[in-house]
Amino acid sequence: MSDSQTTAQLRGTTAWKTRVTTPVRRILRTEAGSAAVLVTAIVIALIWANVADGSYENFWHTDLSIHLGDMSVSLTLREWVNSGLMTLFFLVVGLEARREFDLGDLRDRRRFILPAAAGVAGMIVPIAIFLAINHGGPGAGGWGVAMSTDTALALGLLALVGRRVPDQARLFLVTVSVVDDLVALLIIAFAYTDEIHPMPLIIAIVLYLSTFGLVRLNVRSGYAYLPLGIAIWGAMLASGIDPVVSGLALGLTAAAYTPARGALEQASDLFRSFREQPTPELARFAQLGVVQSFSWNDRLQRTYQGFSSYLIVPLFGLANAGIAIDASFLRRALTSPVTIGVFVAYVCGKPIAITGASWIVTRLSHRRVQPGVGWASVLGTGTIAGIGFTVSFLIANLAFEGDALAEAKLGVLAAAVTASVLTWAEFRITFLLPKAKRAVALLGDADQLVDLIPDVDDEKDHVRGPAEASVTIVEYGDFQCPYCGRAEPIVRELFTDADLRFVWRNLPLTDVHPQAQLAAEAAEAAGLQGKFWEMHDLLLTHQDNLRITDLLGYAREIALDEERFHADVMQHAAAERVANDLDSADLSGVSGTPTFFINGQRHYGAYDVQTLKEAIRLARVRAKIAARRQ
Repeated sequence: MSDSQTTAQLRGTTAWKTRVTTPVRRILRTEAGSAAVLVTAIVIALIWANVADGSYENFWHTDLSIHLGDMSVSLTLREWVNSGLMTLFFLVVGLEARREFDLGDLRDRRRFILPAAAGVAGMIVPIAIFLAINHGGPGAGGWGVAMSTDTALALGLLALVGRRVPDQARLFLVTVSVVDDLVALLIIAFAYTDEIHPMPLIIAIVLYLSTFGLVRLNVRSGYAYLPLGIAIWGAMLASGIDPVVSGLALGLTAAAYTPARGALEQASDLFRSFREQPTPELARFAQLGVVQSFSWNDRLQRTYQGFSSYLIVPLFGLANAGIAIDASFLRRALTSPVTIGVFVAYVCGKPIAITGASWIVTRLSHRRVQPGVGWASVLGTGTIAGIGFTVSFLIANLAFEGDALAEAKLGVLAAAVTASVLTWAEFRITFLLPKAKRAVALLGDADQLVDLIPDVDDEKDHVRGPAEASVTIVEYGDFQCPYCGRAEPIVRELFTDADLRFVWRNLPLTDVHPQAQLAAEAAEAAGLQGKFWEMHDLLLTHQDNLRITDLLGYAREIALDEERFHADVMQHAAAERVANDLDSADLSGVSGTPTFFINGQRHYGAYDVQTLKEAIRLARVRAKIAARRQ
């Protein structure tokens, strides 16, 4: 056993704990971690542009051509980064958007109304401010520079300036930014394209529809999509529309779903075949079975997300953030309508628009539609949304040149710094509030989506703890699963909490644990005699001894009627009860053990004591807020 495995056991985590986080939470962690790399790239670009006497611009204006027969693509290095590599960045954006619709809060389509309104308003109001300041001036055509939030950089700096900010605030920022990114790329495609050539555009659309058709036909080979993706990019480039749009469109075709239990069982069968006959061919089939149990969305995100966050976006910053700054430039820029317009649009327009739109939708819907977070978090989302970078710089390069381009970039960078300071101050003040008011200000009182189906039923479920407890933990478990065994001491430690109840539901993974079904039926047979929990504890304590003779010994140890117990087990009297739990697991999207639900919401990630206690604390706070509202 490796040191990492030993540590994982002691902490109550698993070797795959980083693989079971929600898509959005994985995004939060990746983008927050990459923010430092991006900021470093921006600093290097600024230093390079100011000390190297023109080499910065000369380098990024170097031509790079690719010839294939009579066809050729000739772009500068900066254009290859901005229109080439950034296509992969927007592919990830499209994947994130699709995941939010399929698996995130936006799977309840009503919850899309408010972030959509906030996202659109968060673009319209800054644009209006910029145009008001630049009305009739030469800079008015650059209105698109002032509209789009850089999600990656905003999340990263939010993690830095608001370390105790709840995840829900970050998730709200992501959902608002989904709309922001979609609209921004449409604006790039049509408002900032000089001339559109219809034939290449039609070809791109036909190729895109072909890609969508392959997805619908469930074609899983990446080799089928790669040439189509490259062809779509080339056709979009030839049409005159910035090809980064193609990345977003392709990302939106990739549906997201959790691995189905049937697909995992099939993968397990393939691995078992390989174990019996370890040939290269069976190894390949086993590997494909595991990989293909995941959705294309998940597989593409795992392939490109780190590459996008840690290489492409920092490289984009390095290629675009360099501004030659001297005293005369600063004097001119600080009075330039372009710089002032961008700065005020982001620093004032974004928080006013996002907070105002959220408030208006909440009032008009009579609170039927409201933010999933408190108003302090909404305002903090608005202030941190004043950070623009990727799309802002893309549009700045299309709309401006020379001094005006540098002035626009300075406005974006100055707004990012100011937005970070304002966000820090806003959350700092919020954390000075009394605990109860602070909880409402940060978390809000909106109803939370319930992942558990069906809800806990005291008459049907096995419940341990007081019925009036404010927090209920449901565990889907397998008595032969070693991870469930490691989680059991953690769960028992939580029982010291008098305001907590615990529910067990069976999920025997029979394809990998051959005795799990028998053990589950034995626990239910003991439950028929009123001693489910006694048998539950013994089975998890003796996971290596689950044969029928062992089960009969446990029945004797807890003073069951042995003949009745033996008959119930042999006649599968409790098989239907176990099958009902399996149906519940399928409805709740559970395919592995242990899986926990806390007050109906799925708990993702590690299950060490501290992580679970923090999740329980948060659930209790929300329960108290809901009780006060009623």
